Amino acid sequence: MVYEFCAPCHHPGGVGPFPLIAYEDVKKHAAQIRTVTRSRYMPPWLPEPGHGDFSGERRLSGEQIARIADWVAAGSPEGPPGETPSPPEFTEGWQLGRPDLVLDAAGPLAVPASGPDIFWNFVFTPGLAAPRYVRAVEIRPGSRRVVHHANLLIDRAGYARPAAASSASGFPGSASGFPGSASGFPGSASGFPGMDLTIVRSPYDPDGHFLFWKPGAAPHEEPDGFAWRLNPGDILVLNTHLHPSGRPEQERPSIGIYFTDKPPSHFPLLIQLEHDGAIGIPAGARDFVVSDDFTLPMDVDVLAVYPHAHYLGKLLEAFATLPGGSRKWIVRIPEWDLNWQSVFYYREPLALPKGAVISMRYHYDNSAANVRNPHHPPRLMRSGNQSTDEMGHLWLEVLPRGAGDRRLELQEAVMRHRLEKYPDDFLANFNLGTLAMARLNVSAAVAMLEKAVRLEPGRPDAHNLLGAALARVGRVPEAIAQFRVALGQRPDYPNARLNLANALLRAGKLDEAIADYRQVLAESPNDQTARAAVESRARQLEAEGKTSEAAALRRALGEIPQGK
Repeated sequence: MVYEFCAPCHHPGGVGPFPLIAYEDVKKHAAQIRTVTRSRYMPPWLPEPGHGDFSGERRLSGEQIARIADWVAAGSPEGPPGETPSPPEFTEGWQLGRPDLVLDAAGPLAVPASGPDIFWNFVFTPGLAAPRYVRAVEIRPGSRRVVHHANLLIDRAGYARPAAASSASGFPGSASGFPGSASGFPGSASGFPGMDLTIVRSPYDPDGHFLFWKPGAAPHEEPDGFAWRLNPGDILVLNTHLHPSGRPEQERPSIGIYFTDKPPSHFPLLIQLEHDGAIGIPAGARDFVVSDDFTLPMDVDVLAVYPHAHYLGKLLEAFATLPGGSRKWIVRIPEWDLNWQSVFYYREPLALPKGAVISMRYHYDNSAANVRNPHHPPRLMRSGNQSTDEMGHLWLEVLPRGAGDRRLELQEAVMRHRLEKYPDDFLANFNLGTLAMARLNVSAAVAMLEKAVRLEPGRPDAHNLLGAALARVGRVPEAIAQFRVALGQRPDYPNARLNLANALLRAGKLDEAIADYRQVLAESPNDQTARAAVESRARQLEAEGKTSEAAALRRALGEIPQGK
């Protein structure tokens, strides 16, 4: 039992505060082991049995707990010689073997000996020359004593750059799109502070995989057909929870990436239930409930679940009500503990039919009796990204049934559900505007994207997409203005600059257009899409009889050497 349930964390070099490998080590801590197993504080495993069948379950049975107690009561005797099993071996290096690509944090973060928990986002730049498919990611903390857990996020649009730059320049507040920054940070690592980070992804390319690390857990390797794509220019952001260890530490994590040549044939989607807008927990409230319900628009298989709340969370429940009225449990956690949050993978996918209603019911205790309450005396608790705020999220990794990639259909249902709760939500308006563009409903796209820009005027991607929609309906001068706003906010935005050049050409401003085409090609010499776009414009001019303009455009194209 000790080797199976304790040693994965309690071994030399592990995250446990002491090893439990040798008999002498176990005997020395026998009374403590009896106490923490009786209370089920150890081994840490949050889901209640019978409410979801998860792989890697670390839960002692009642009979096993009784055996430990009887052994301690008998004086903790050593077993007969020759009957002791061989101790497990733990790999000190990469658990999945040497990675195909190793990324090290640009610099260390100084973690003080004491004080509150720290939430830091390390920024990594893979620098790929061509797209690759990823079958596994292994996260290696620099100091396992201070890293409690970490989430890896894929930033395809470069949102992390301004946040990291603002933090490096001493800016204490939150950067655009990155709520939850904190001032007074002790470290100097490349990155930025914040607890719960959201990086907006295109609805055409939504998040589909949990990339999560916690102590003692083996890296998750995707089955054949479930790989995900890593593109040139993508940024990886490691959202890390650190806690002081009692002595000053330097944390500098590394990421190992394992590639495969097999492209994905299955396309899971991460969907989120939440209702943070309903969180306003009165001081002293012992059972405040936050709920959300989402109706599935198709048959799906649920592959994994990640419940999340902060320190007031008490009872976390998630279940599905089937069309006939019966219930399937997704997960139930009767004693939530933020310190042991995790992604839980099902042994077998949980099948849910079209029309099933997924429900989240989270119970919060904001009374003085809650020993984890961060405020003494209790005070009104609102939602927020700091650990001393509150939150209630239920993330599910689901695989739509049926042939091909059906994520877009499911993502649209998720966004419409979000818009029902929050009509002024940027993300819902932005994504639904993008989908309307894809369906050639450009007038609806313009309306939603104009609202998205009003809600978050600092988003260059929203200005760029609104410009594209305006150009499609013939409002070219307004489109040019939107592209210029986007480039003013993010000068290194090649798609916005290419869109601006196209709009300028359409407006008859050839010289200005050529200048922007030149800049796009000079900054992205390997981008054959940009070259093809310029050549397409030249052919379009020829078709319109504007041969001199076409020749000028081709000269600009030929003057910029192609990359290798």
